[in-house]
Amino acid sequence: MTMSNLPPLVTVFGGSGFVGRHVVRALAKRGYRIRVAVRRPDLAGFLRPLGYVGQIQLVQANLRYRASIDQAVAGADHVVNCVGILFESGKNNFDAVQEAGAKAVAEAARAAGATLTHISAIGADAQSASAYARSKGRAEQAILQTLPGAVILRPSIVFGQEDNFFNKFADMARTMPFLPLIGGGHTKFQPVFVEDVAEVVARSVDGKLAAGTIYELGGAEVLTFKQCLEEVLRVTYRKRGFVSIPFGLASLMGSIASAVPLIAPPLTADQVTLLKKDNVVSAEAEREGRTLQGLGIAPTLLSSILPSYLVRFRVHGQYTNAGKAA
Repeated sequence: MTMSNLPPLVTVFGGSGFVGRHVVRALAKRGYRIRVAVRRPDLAGFLRPLGYVGQIQLVQANLRYRASIDQAVAGADHVVNCVGILFESGKNNFDAVQEAGAKAVAEAARAAGATLTHISAIGADAQSASAYARSKGRAEQAILQTLPGAVILRPSIVFGQEDNFFNKFADMARTMPFLPLIGGGHTKFQPVFVEDVAEVVARSVDGKLAAGTIYELGGAEVLTFKQCLEEVLRVTYRKRGFVSIPFGLASLMGSIASAVPLIAPPLTADQVTLLKKDNVVSAEAEREGRTLQGLGIAPTLLSSILPSYLVRFRVHGQYTNAGKAA
């Protein structure tokens, strides 16, 4: 195969993360050459078997270091940015990673003549009270100013085998007699399957999404926080009570947890701020077809996937009697 007829090269930042690894697999199935840019390539070897020999390359890159970004993007036809953090730790803060880092990726893509797909989040807003959502919103603005043709994807909470939401609460239900309902558990979510998100990314790389457009990705159902936890208990066959925690108290607890060094906080004050607003696809996006359904993708039901990976949290795993509770 000569250089002229090689498959297009796609650089995927954050390709070893929860969403990123599914993006890499979706792109590999389509035959793209993939350059996975991660901070620790030595820990991302599990990605190589997702493609044929030599199809997936691993390179070192850190969104806080521009030279590494430029090197990772050099020669690429398309760039996908999957990098995101749920809480700040040391130099890896929201502004550095999710705003300045995303802008640097867009600038590198522009310099390389590559197109760009950026994964943001529903609720991204440059004026938000949440530092997380604010950095996501500012990143979107910077990206579209740099590359007006970039495609931006805003998923709701993403579920799948390695998710940090349903797994977290299923694990809590193993040892705690109750589960917490922040703000009463009324916040609405629209859980979207990670493979559906990866399919949209792949279609974007294929050139099938409208350039310069923001898509909002939500699943088939809108569930409250409480309903999400009830689904976790149903799938794991556990009976647990609920304790409502006011936003103010939850924010204080989050601040204290964040102050403990070297330990990932189970909840931060900023995450509590996020929970004050629903995390669902907007009516405007639905009207304009900027959704999964608008792209002709039938969203995967949460109930059809959740048991496949939460089974490990049942008392006796797959052998747990469905008619009895722990």
